[in-house]
Amino acid sequence: MSLVDKAELEITAGNGGKGAISFRREKFVPKGGPDGGDGGKGGSVVLEVNPNLVTLRDFRYQHRFKAGHGQNGAYKKMYGANGPDCIIQVPPGTLVYDKETGELLADLIEPASRIVVAKGGIGGRGNAKFATSTNQTPRVAEKGQIGESKTLLLDLKLLADVGLLGFPNAGKSTLLSCLSEARPKVGNYPFTTLSPNLGVMELEGFKTCTVADMPGLIEGAHQGKGLGTRFLRHVERTKLLVYVIDASVADPWKEYRVLKDELVEFNPAIAKRPSLLVLNKMDLVKKRPSAPKGSKAIYISALKAENISQLKKAITKALSKVKDD
Repeated sequence: MSLVDKAELEITAGNGGKGAISFRREKFVPKGGPDGGDGGKGGSVVLEVNPNLVTLRDFRYQHRFKAGHGQNGAYKKMYGANGPDCIIQVPPGTLVYDKETGELLADLIEPASRIVVAKGGIGGRGNAKFATSTNQTPRVAEKGQIGESKTLLLDLKLLADVGLLGFPNAGKSTLLSCLSEARPKVGNYPFTTLSPNLGVMELEGFKTCTVADMPGLIEGAHQGKGLGTRFLRHVERTKLLVYVIDASVADPWKEYRVLKDELVEFNPAIAKRPSLLVLNKMDLVKKRPSAPKGSKAIYISALKAENISQLKKAITKALSKVKDD
C-alpha cells in the first residue's frame, strides 16, 4: 500500500436548531405564558489522533465530512437535541492547515488528542426567553446559527524513533523485519520500498520504539531525484538515524558520504541528529571494510540475522541518550 501523506478535506459543522414559538395551553391555565424551548447546538467537526493509522489514504475516497444539525426547540420549554459531532481520525504527525488562510491549526502528535476544526452553530432561543414585563406574549424566536465550513489541508510527517536510511537494495526492509514484527515487501530490484514502512521494536524493560524503513535514496534526492524530497521530509521527526550501507558494493563509504550530503542539502539540522552506521550484507564479503576515520560501524547480515542483537543494544543505548537530552 502506497503512502498518502497529503489530503484536502471539505468540512461542515452542523447548524443550530430553531427556537420554538409556543404558548401554554392547559385546561385550568387560561392565560398561559410562552413556553417555546431553545434549539439544540449543531455538531462540531473534530480531528482525533489514531495511533494505528500511518497514512491519509482513506481520504482519497472520502473527503467531505458533515456534522449533524441541532434539532428544533419544542413546547413546554423543551430544548432540541444537540447534533452529533463528526469525528475524523488521522495518524500521528498530521499537520492541519486552513486552506484559505494558510494558518496552521494543529500539529497532532499525541494519541487520542483532539482538536475542533469547525464549530457547530448555537441553537436559537425560543420565545420563552423573550418574555418581559412589558411583553408577556412574545411571538418571536431565533433561528439557529449556521455551522462553520472550511477546507482543510492535511500534511502527514511520520513519527518514528528510528529511521533506516540507505540506497535502494541496501537491505533496509530485511533489517526492519529482523528488528520488529513488520513484514515489508522485499525484492532484489531498485526501489522495492515505495513508501515508509513502520515496525515496533522491543527494548529492555518492556519498552518499545518505532522503526521506519525509509524508501531508498539516491544522489540528488534533495532535488527530487528518485523518490526525492517526497520521503526525505518524513525523516524530519525521527529521533535516531541509522545509515544502512551495502558492504558488498565497490565503495560502500562513498554511499555513506552521499547519504550524509543529501541530508545536509535537504535540512542541515537533520544531518546533526544522533546516528548509527551499519554495514549490512556482510555475508557477501570476505574482508570487513574499515570504517571511515572518526566513525564506528556495526557489521551485520540482516539476511542471516547475524549481529542483530548488537545492533539492538546500540539502538537502545542511543535512544536512551536522546531521551535524556
